[in-house]
Amino acid sequence: MLKSVTGPMLAAALVAGMIGLPAGDAFAQTSSPDQIVGVWESDDGNLKLEMFDAGGSYAARVLHGKLLMEADGKTFKKDTLNPDPKLRSRSLERAVLVTNLKWDPADDRWEGGNFYSGATGRTHSAQATLVSGKLELRAYMGTAIFGRTMVLRRAQ
Repeated sequence: MLKSVTGPMLAAALVAGMIGLPAGDAFAQTSSPDQIVGVWESDDGNLKLEMFDAGGSYAARVLHGKLLMEADGKTFKKDTLNPDPKLRSRSLERAVLVTNLKWDPADDRWEGGNFYSGATGRTHSAQATLVSGKLELRAYMGTAIFGRTMVLRRAQ
């Protein structure tokens, strides 16, 4: 009997993990649109973003990104991989990497956004959710199931 229950429960937990959702409602939290505003950083310090109200949607500019820095760790790289040749000479310093995130109260998250990766020159779809006080920013191509979630905490 234990095997018959354990298999489906494990499968459900794995699917929830794959799509970036908590396995239970215990981790969910009610959010409001402006809770996304502020400075957020990864636990390892490799990424720091400033989320801001962009008038009808939310966006984020990079304050620090390990992959976006030259070897000296102080100078931002140029946007050489940008598909727009006119932007390839710009510095990635304070570049807006996240755009068009819109609050969806039904799903309790910000959706419909775009995430530009200065490290690859690619633009992905994006959504963001607050879970246990942390910002889960998910970038994906096609469907959210196939993507990557960056977990960020409020910067001090």
